[in-house]
Amino acid sequence: MTTAQFAAFSDNAVMFAGIVFVLALLAHVVEWAGSLARPAAVPAGAASLAPAASAAPTASADGARSVTVASGGDVEREERRRLRVETSGRIGVALTAVATLLLGAGVVSRAFASEPARVPWGNMYEFTLTGALGCSLIYLALLKRYRLRWMGLFLTGFLVAVLMLANLSLEQAAGPLVPALHSYWLVIHVGAAILATGAFSVGALASVVFLVKERLQGSAGSRLRGLLDLFPGSDDLDRLAYRLHAVGFPLWTFAALIAGPIWAEYAWGSYWNWDPKEVWAFITWVIYAAYLHARATAGWKGQAAAILALVGFATLLFNFVGINFFFGAGSMHSYAGS
Repeated sequence: MTTAQFAAFSDNAVMFAGIVFVLALLAHVVEWAGSLARPAAVPAGAASLAPAASAAPTASADGARSVTVASGGDVEREERRRLRVETSGRIGVALTAVATLLLGAGVVSRAFASEPARVPWGNMYEFTLTGALGCSLIYLALLKRYRLRWMGLFLTGFLVAVLMLANLSLEQAAGPLVPALHSYWLVIHVGAAILATGAFSVGALASVVFLVKERLQGSAGSRLRGLLDLFPGSDDLDRLAYRLHAVGFPLWTFAALIAGPIWAEYAWGSYWNWDPKEVWAFITWVIYAAYLHARATAGWKGQAAAILALVGFATLLFNFVGINFFFGAGSMHSYAGS
């Protein structure tokens, strides 16, 4: 295949990956809609009003005992609902895996779309595609161990938004690297940043779900309880977010504070140049360091820790996207493209 054919294949693979991610998102929407359609619980005393019905005791959010009254037809409908929810969830995961394969093919073929072949993260468009691929791979790798199917709706929605941004605002034609990027540090520095970004992104999704569950749990009606049942316990969500951030932080430390300055000294003659990307990378590092330190030593858990983690993720996004839009011309990293 020629470089032009690799470039065309890459563009088509990314396009179809976006379409399949949308289908996965719709499958997870159906899954959630089915969970919201669960039968409402009624007070235990009301069970005697339905003598022909079967009743299963449950506990409401305020501790009051209640029962879900179900006749034979209701039981059958409930089984169909459960099957629909399970099937939709499995389809969503399968489609996410297919979309990830397509996106991976698009990213890899992008590497061969120029002569000579190179790493496929030479500009912001390619970095965004590779970062999205990293997020999806982390989700799929941890899916079974941590039972992350509940994250499918959030992850696919996030990836659809990221791919839309990449194609609408960041897309660039495939081509050779600019001379400033002809260095093995491009593989080391940016590769570590991509892995860290993937871990931080999935950790941020866990923090968002934790805050949503905490917000809704106390006042959730019977319908919302069906939705909340999709999520793990609050403690499990908090631990998952912490573990993902704990994995991403040393990678970010290496990328931003070790590999980056070494490459800067090699390329620009100074380890630190107060470039906007350098400054915001350090701000991101400080916030995540504060989150991990407070979480591990000061006993910060729950909403305060989750909010601090999301503040760190906001600075991460601004570093990778906002800097290019607001400081692109004045940044020493402007050759990465916006």
